[in-house]
Amino acid sequence: MVSFDARVAGTPAQAWRDDPRLDRAAPLDVATVDRLVVVAAHPDDETLGAGGLIAGCAARGIPVTIVIVTDGAASHPDDVLTSRRRAREAARAVEVLAPNAELRLLGFPDGRTDEHRWAIRTALNAAIGDVGAGTRVAAPWRGDGHRDHRVVGELVADLMPAPQLWEYPIWMWHWADPADAVVPWSRARRASIDAAPKARAISAYASQTNGDAPQLLPSFLEHFRGDTELIFVAEEVPPALAEAARPAATVSPTVDTVGHEHFDALYARRADPWRVETRWYEQRKRALTLASLPHPAYASGLEVGCSIGVLTAELADRCASLHAIDVSAEAVRRTRERLDADEVRGVTVEQRDARELDVAARYDLIVLSEVGYYLDPTALDQALDRLLECLSDDGVLVACHWRHTVDGIPATGDQVHDALARRPLHRVARYRDDDVVLDVVSRDPRSVARQEGLA
Repeated sequence: MVSFDARVAGTPAQAWRDDPRLDRAAPLDVATVDRLVVVAAHPDDETLGAGGLIAGCAARGIPVTIVIVTDGAASHPDDVLTSRRRAREAARAVEVLAPNAELRLLGFPDGRTDEHRWAIRTALNAAIGDVGAGTRVAAPWRGDGHRDHRVVGELVADLMPAPQLWEYPIWMWHWADPADAVVPWSRARRASIDAAPKARAISAYASQTNGDAPQLLPSFLEHFRGDTELIFVAEEVPPALAEAARPAATVSPTVDTVGHEHFDALYARRADPWRVETRWYEQRKRALTLASLPHPAYASGLEVGCSIGVLTAELADRCASLHAIDVSAEAVRRTRERLDADEVRGVTVEQRDARELDVAARYDLIVLSEVGYYLDPTALDQALDRLLECLSDDGVLVACHWRHTVDGIPATGDQVHDALARRPLHRVARYRDDDVVLDVVSRDPRSVARQEGLA
């Protein structure tokens, strides 16, 4: 069970030290590093996860910048002075590790990184600054489980070229064990460190290690003692993380249809697996999709694959009634939560496969966005045939898909649109670039201007 409470018994530090994979991990290459930036979600993350790396680079004369995103105040929510105390502790810890380092405290609310994604991304971009070939940015490992660690790690990964991104785990040591499949041993690199300055820097965080209710107990801190730190390099991204880090698509005609379990697991690990709320690619794609609709309003709409409901809410503005479906129960739950919070009316959301739609239903708008390539060729044909049965005589079907490849998915976006092109429909609009393909098809071949009598 994933736990972020050091008072809950976790995996003993000795279990990790005894695992031979730790010793077999290749050494972390710092020979070509000419600048190190360490990004932390909370004050103390930088010391726990990369304190030895910071001290080692500083000792070599490598310029170090440390960026701490939140104020850390959630550790003692009833104490209004917590954020100031943790800022002072961070300054003392950094002074121990790297006296000449630049420390930047961004001061975002602890525990609310997801709500401030765009502002944090902008602030991180400014704090990291120009990135040369010799710059390395170390950030919380995206698989660490803790939401703030995940969000900050994802934002840094968005900003950094993969070879220059390093990730450090913190809570993994507690809730995982060495045999867990989630531990990316293939990407693990071992940094040999001087344990003494790191230990002194940890002691600087007295609010976390001392007092009546310490947050970091000795058994937890034992994971961060010793002369080794583990860093995950970004050259080889595990398939599960790679898919969650990209919009979607792929190339394996022999792969079966991807089931709901796959998506439920992604949503369990990340609130927004494809970052549809924060990525400009996703925002632009939604704008293209909405702009391509040939009518200003529709009586009834169907969205296949609603995910977390971001596009759903926007489609609802164009539809008197909208039926949103997804094979994932977790996606359905999150869409319902979003629509309820936004007080969106006229929308029903249910867990359903497109191949199981009621053929008696009729929709004058159907949107199939970033879904088709999860279906094997037979399932894709079945789904498209069922959707056409549900399309009204003057209805419009909009399909939009990512064109790059991701391992483990049955089709590519282009293959999905090729299958759609074989249906007895007229293509009334198309947009295509290196990243995305969007088709609008209908039984009515007339363009918008012709329908309005302008052409």
